[in-house]
Amino acid sequence: MLGAASGAWAQGVVPEISPLRLEQHADGVTLSTTVQFELPAVVEDALHKGIAMFFVAEAELYRDRWYWTDRKVATTTRHMRLAYQPLTRRWRLTVAPGPIGNSSLGVLLSQQYDSLSEALASVQRFTGWKIAEATDIEPDARYNVEFRFKLDMTQLPRPFQIGAVGQGDWVIVASRNQRLNPEPHR
Repeated sequence: MLGAASGAWAQGVVPEISPLRLEQHADGVTLSTTVQFELPAVVEDALHKGIAMFFVAEAELYRDRWYWTDRKVATTTRHMRLAYQPLTRRWRLTVAPGPIGNSSLGVLLSQQYDSLSEALASVQRFTGWKIAEATDIEPDARYNVEFRFKLDMTQLPRPFQIGAVGQGDWVIVASRNQRLNPEPHR
């Protein structure tokens, strides 16, 4: 179920997604998992030179339907910006529900780390991430969750987007599909 379908993707980093832990609570559905991968040397080099890398995680909840394609019930995304601060020699991770820009408005959460490995561990770990509201779930219906994770090339500076086209070293993509258990977690 990992997303390495094309030849270009096969050359890139293929992350391993630990089993998704999906829990249904009174206030909604949460997802917990870990995405394990090593940064390619070119990506790590760009980070050390002060170029921010953007990661995107997306979870979609689908309701099974026998008469048509499954219906998308909920979609949630998490955008992460990882950057090295050369003056302080610290790593800054910014997390937001939408794309992160220079003039982003809305909810942003930033945290500083002393090492790249600590910052990357936070990028890779998803714990209790709310992906759907309780009102989205019908008691007798069956649901699937599609989880995707990638390095978002579209948010890199333009010269990096052009130079990275067709180079598998810049590709970090994974996905996993799992059924949501019908019984709620207590």
